[in-house]
Amino acid sequence: MKKIGLLLSFALALAPALRAELKLPAIIGDHMVLQQKQANPVWGWDTPGTVVTVTFAGKSYNATAAADGRWTVKLAAADANATPQTLAIAGTTTRTLEDVLVGEVWMCSGQSNMGFKLASDWNGDLEAAASKLPNLRLISVPTVGTQELKTDFKGQWRASSAETAKSFSAVGFLYGRYIHEILGVPVGLIDNSWGGSAAEAWVRRETIEKDPRFATLMANTAKREADLSSEKGKADFAKSVADYKVAAEKAKAEKKVAPRAPVDWLTGNARPGNIFAGMVNPTLGYGMKGVIWYQGESNAGRAYEHAELFPFLIEQWRKEWGQGDFSFYWVQLADYMAEKPTPGESAWAELRETQTKTQKLANTGQAVIIDLGEGRDIHPRNKHDVAARLVRWALVKDYGLKLPYRSPEYKSIAIEGGKATVTLDCFGSTLYAFDVAEARGFAICGEDRVWRWAKGKVVGADQVEVWSDEVAAPVAVRYAWADNPVCNLFSKDGLPVTPFRSDDFDMTTKPKPVAAAAPAAKP
Repeated sequence: MKKIGLLLSFALALAPALRAELKLPAIIGDHMVLQQKQANPVWGWDTPGTVVTVTFAGKSYNATAAADGRWTVKLAAADANATPQTLAIAGTTTRTLEDVLVGEVWMCSGQSNMGFKLASDWNGDLEAAASKLPNLRLISVPTVGTQELKTDFKGQWRASSAETAKSFSAVGFLYGRYIHEILGVPVGLIDNSWGGSAAEAWVRRETIEKDPRFATLMANTAKREADLSSEKGKADFAKSVADYKVAAEKAKAEKKVAPRAPVDWLTGNARPGNIFAGMVNPTLGYGMKGVIWYQGESNAGRAYEHAELFPFLIEQWRKEWGQGDFSFYWVQLADYMAEKPTPGESAWAELRETQTKTQKLANTGQAVIIDLGEGRDIHPRNKHDVAARLVRWALVKDYGLKLPYRSPEYKSIAIEGGKATVTLDCFGSTLYAFDVAEARGFAICGEDRVWRWAKGKVVGADQVEVWSDEVAAPVAVRYAWADNPVCNLFSKDGLPVTPFRSDDFDMTTKPKPVAAAAPAAKP
């Protein structure tokens, strides 16, 4: 028995050594693209105390695995290189990564309109057929919602082909293909999107909890977590899952569309911090040029909050990455839902305004697509024009090309004699009313703040005259201020005018003050 015990002790002591091996995250692998002209982190895990040597492009770098096993080196900055190279890593064991390129790397994040696959685009079949581009590399991060910081995911870099491209983000792929073909350098794209996701899920939980601007959001979060984690909450969710299975089987038997499966909010895409922990953290620090973002639909009902939340998200990502104020470009919400017969308020219009105002941050910009939506479908299928407008920002701001890139935006208003003259910043272009000479999409109001449809006439390179026979003394003008506006103003270069308002009336999505409780009656 004593001999058996000694053998067992020896085996237990030997086990860690037998298990010890060099491990790399999925984002560091064969066929990856490294960002050119900057030092790029390469990391992994090994037995604590192990010296790890990384060799790439004739240079070697050493790091020692920390107590948690993680090690990191930074490769020297290099110019774009389409010649496949190897990256060798030696620690407890060795790994050799093949077919590594150097070029431009972009993260493609957001909700379902970013996740919308190339195969579903109007011309997805043609785009996929034209996607055999061996130096355009793609990797997708699976959707994982958790409060636990994940360090890895299941995925791999793959060269673009008809098969790999059609299942990739349409906006991401088309954006990356433009950069690849115009600049003539390798491009790496990371699809990190989750349909229906809320902005607060994309930020580290601790940072949003510490910011007093989001106290109400986090108080509501804590209450919901408590309710769903209670015995009643668990039982209610179990019942909804059971009911769904019965309904789904019934729909299948009757050859009808199955109902939507219940979502566990605790592990879903709206709980603050969930997506950051499950999807962003495993890619955190990977060298990249910037981010393209298509999200906001899920936050439209809280546009007032989004005005602070969206720039906060961008600022936090930049801090987390530690690569400076990298470029961050987004798609403004498209036109969607029913067209309204009368002008008025719109949560979607308010969300668009918060997106426009976020351009106050350095190295940011938005693609306006108020003409590309589909009223009956929240997922516009023309992703080619979306990507084309988005990539103009990068081609001009990041790569120095001379192209029109920014939609006209509201600048000022002058009111005289019952008419308003609106001046726009056209960024070097001029205004153009598409299809008909009248500038459509305007509403005007007087002191009563009752909005009326207005006539519009382009009266200069950058000005529109706006009036209504029903408003004798106007005080404010709005343009394309609706969920799904009918509007036709563009720049001469084909970029739609950004929806705007000249007023500063309270947003309809601004939370109403909570009434104070009445004092208790005296006995």
